[in-house]
Order: sequence, then C-alpha cells, then structure tokens
Amino acid sequence: MAVSDGVCSPQDETGRPSETGATDAPNEIVDRRSEARGGRSEVRETGDADVLKDEAAERSGIHGWLDGIRSSRTGRLTLKIVIGAIGAVLVIGGLIMVPFPGPGWLVVFAGLAVLATEFHWAHRLLEFGKRTLSAWTAWLGRQGWSVKVLVVLVAAVTATAIVYYGLKLSLNLDLIVEAQKLLTR
Repeated sequence: MAVSDGVCSPQDETGRPSETGATDAPNEIVDRRSEARGGRSEVRETGDADVLKDEAAERSGIHGWLDGIRSSRTGRLTLKIVIGAIGAVLVIGGLIMVPFPGPGWLVVFAGLAVLATEFHWAHRLLEFGKRTLSAWTAWLGRQGWSVKVLVVLVAAVTATAIVYYGLKLSLNLDLIVEAQKLLTR
C-alpha cells in the first residue's frame, strides 16, 4: 500500500464524492492501515510528512525507501517521472534489440518490471507477458523434436536476415559481396 492511499477525498458517508467537495476534516488524513490492524483510525494533520517518512523508513528494503519518497507530493511526482523515464528507455531499447540476437525480450521485461513499480498498467502488461510466454514455452515443450527444430531454424533465418538487411541498409555493407571478395582472393 502506498502512503498516498490514506489521503481523504471529498466524499460523503456513502463513499461517493460530495456535491460541495467539502470534507468533515478538511486538513486531515485518515490512517487506513491502523483501521485494518485494530479497528480504530487515527486522524492526523496533513502537514506531518515527516511522520509518514519515519513510518516508511521502518519498513525494510526498497519498499520502505520508496514509501519514504512517496510521502510527499513532490517526491511522488519525481519518482513517477524518474521510474517512467528509466522504464521507457529500457522498454524502447529492448524493443530495438528484439530482432537482433541477444537479450531483447529480457530487457523489455526488465523495463516493464521497473515501470510496474509505479504504474498499474505496466504491472498488468507484465503479467500478461509472463502468462503468454509461459503458455508458449509449455506449448513448445509438448511438441515433437521436428517442430522444435523448425522453430529454431525459423528464428535463425529471421535473425540472419535482420542482421544482413540491417547492415546493408544502415552501413551500406553487403555481407554476401564481401564474402565473395574474400573467397576469390
């Protein structure tokens, strides 16, 4: 649970937003964690971000550290921007690497894991990717050796074609012509 989950919104007793937008306690935060623990709630002033940071620091590891950053509005926004930028770079870099031999999909999944720390859509996409990969590998595991060999051959031909055309189009380097020159010397 993020620290921001305990912030009251202008709602009436039914849980719907109030028509006036006012709350009974305009400058207070209800600590929902204590409600879940002991059935009683504590009401605090909104200005006690230091108390929230101290509580977050009591949690161990990276989750406590992240909750400490999330305890202020500026920290929450900064964390979303930083996590979004790092995750986007990883996902885009991984997608560029996918057609080439190497860890393209691994980098894409790593980028989604980074994004999933702050964004629910990334978490859902990561879970979908895991399920799809698991289903595909299970299907491939049930196939005979001929299908497995065919999949490896198709992957090798695809990777070779991508490398060949990538070098030809980007560096104007034709590997077939270069190989013929080496063989005729």
